[in-house]
Amino acid sequence: MACRLSELVLECRDPETLAQFWCDVLGHVVLDRPGDGSIEIGPAAGFGGLEPTIILSPHPSPERAKPRLHLDVNPTDRDQDAELERLLALGARPADVGQTGDESWHVLADPEGNEFCLLRARIPDL
Repeated sequence: MACRLSELVLECRDPETLAQFWCDVLGHVVLDRPGDGSIEIGPAAGFGGLEPTIILSPHPSPERAKPRLHLDVNPTDRDQDAELERLLALGARPADVGQTGDESWHVLADPEGNEFCLLRARIPDL
């Protein structure tokens, strides 16, 4: 028996803004609002499916140090360039983490500055 990744928790100043952003990016929906200010988002099938849910947990001053974990996303229904345009229109912005410019991925930041990468490979939607 092994464990399975079921939830990712992201501390943030504005859970509403990040919930909307990540729902738009990932095609997720709001699954729960437990009443403590946090918001759980995930696939419409809900908790326990193939993808982990994301809990956006309110915190007045989330850690601004270099994160030890970041998300990578892959386009499912368009090429990388078209997906990059879509993500930028949703509020993502380019982030500089010391790239050379020869990478096959784009480093971006969500509206609160959390870095994530847009990879080139297109993968099937679940």
